[in-house]
Amino acid sequence: MRTSGESGGRWLRRAVRYGTYVALGGAAGVAAYRRWLRPMHQRWGASDAEVAARMPGDDLVRDPMEVTTRAVTVDAGPEHIWPWLLQMGYRRGGLYSYDWIDRLIGALDRDSAAEVLPQFQELKKGDVVPYAAGTEMTVEELVPQRALVLAYRGEGAEVSQCFGLSPIDGSHTRLVLRVRARLGRTAASFANAAVIEPAEFFMVRRQLLGIQERAEALARRGRAERALPVGIPAPS
Repeated sequence: MRTSGESGGRWLRRAVRYGTYVALGGAAGVAAYRRWLRPMHQRWGASDAEVAARMPGDDLVRDPMEVTTRAVTVDAGPEHIWPWLLQMGYRRGGLYSYDWIDRLIGALDRDSAAEVLPQFQELKKGDVVPYAAGTEMTVEELVPQRALVLAYRGEGAEVSQCFGLSPIDGSHTRLVLRVRARLGRTAASFANAAVIEPAEFFMVRRQLLGIQERAEALARRGRAERALPVGIPAPS
């Protein structure tokens, strides 16, 4: 007859064994992510030259733990992209990513704007922008239609973001986002690689595509208005 002590011991050994499998599987997953997926996520859409280039704000975060350079080609001029960058933020134009996720986690309380908002088109160096609910970023550098640099410092973290615009020709622009971050070298930093980094890539990729879509729509409306006879509004 099996005693309660034997049963308990067997259950404990089984739990330890399963826990070990889970831990080993998690460690293997993190290692695989860092080996194969992370390098692609860190430079999604960016050329070798864009990854290597210095950008405004690169000196704001010393010894960063994480540096990413992501980019998209926008079928529009810088003048069609710039308004969307100026109005980014909480209770402003939004973040242009997956709004339902940003609302679910409390970063936003409404969908991102689909129109240029005139009340948020004035921005200057030193301004503090409510980027997400509870998170403010400072405008560290601003070169109209060329670069917008935002920085966050708090709770042991330092993060800089540079949205750079590089015209290709009269109707195409490279939108490049450089992020440099230092979060502190703790045990949480290891978990960051497994959870936060993939999620951050997922959201930032959509943000760049969201800006791209809005800028291209704005450029199309501008072209349609120029093609119509004077006095006839372009279709929305």
